Amino acid sequence: MTENGKAAKVPVDGKRNILITSALPYVNNVPHLGNIIGCVLSADVFARYCRLRGYNVIYICGTDEYGTATETKALTENCSPKEICDKYHTIHKEVYEWFNISFDKFGRTSTPEQTEVCQSIFKKIFDNKWLSERTEAQLYCDTCERFLADRLVEGTCPHCEYDPARGDQCEKCGKVLGPIELKNPRCKVCTKSPRLRDTDHLFIELPLLQDKLEKYINKMSVDGSWSKNAIQITNSSLRDGLKQVCITRDLKWGVPVPHEKYSNKVFYVWFDAPIGYISITASYTHEWEKWWKNPENVELYQFMGKDNVLFHTVCFPSYLLGTGESWTLMKTVSVTDYLKYET
Repeated sequence: MTENGKAAKVPVDGKRNILITSALPYVNNVPHLGNIIGCVLSADVFARYCRLRGYNVIYICGTDEYGTATETKALTENCSPKEICDKYHTIHKEVYEWFNISFDKFGRTSTPEQTEVCQSIFKKIFDNKWLSERTEAQLYCDTCERFLADRLVEGTCPHCEYDPARGDQCEKCGKVLGPIELKNPRCKVCTKSPRLRDTDHLFIELPLLQDKLEKYINKMSVDGSWSKNAIQITNSSLRDGLKQVCITRDLKWGVPVPHEKYSNKVFYVWFDAPIGYISITASYTHEWEKWWKNPENVELYQFMGKDNVLFHTVCFPSYLLGTGESWTLMKTVSVTDYLKYET
């Protein structure tokens, strides 16, 4: 039974089974217009349409609660990351209920289900030898006595010169970045200039998975009628050649890495966040695998803003392909472009 007392839905033989997700909003602030228009509303319209057509549908979303966005907000509000998550998850849930968004499950990622599913996927990728280990220099703030991962560092984008670009992505040009790529980096918390310090990390070898990924993309982008902007963004990344992606972080708030050498680290938020779709489904029904490991009978439709495309068309399917298991991969991606004003 679900939390509202209804029986959880599972795929039904002989019917179209539609699994819908909208991008998980960060839990570091109140919902904004971009959350609603960028993916939640469009996914809700599609879910309602599918139900009217008599399809068997579940619509999944929830708050993205791990990573530097949460840690930074906790430092700002002088409280723990968990307190931030509890506070803003409730606010998000209330706002979407006010808008009458028809989620079948609005969950969160700081759950036992998230830890279990995320660690399980990691172990399979590790066993299949799609990971590598590397010692590399990372930015370290002596004032705050911590490594500066992702949103804990800002600076100038090396590609388009936008400032402030984050240490994980430039919001203007959309390029995925590493903290040490930034020009003139500064600590998000104290604004001081960091220094380089060596640390060990695990990387997923996306170049080794590129052939598998391209085979999936070439087929599904046609079968699923991917939007033009999604195809352009994805193909641009493939043409440039995929790079290894670091999936571990020197942070405390996140899913622990189940490896003795890296037990003091957590997973990169963009490794665990898309897995949140799966774990939120697992918190909706214990028969979640009937949705997520059933590619012959389930169609996955994912809704998001333009800045999330690569994480869903490249990173997420690569993680699942790396397990060697038969996952329900995304059929159709719906992308909302930026709304720009000119003066």
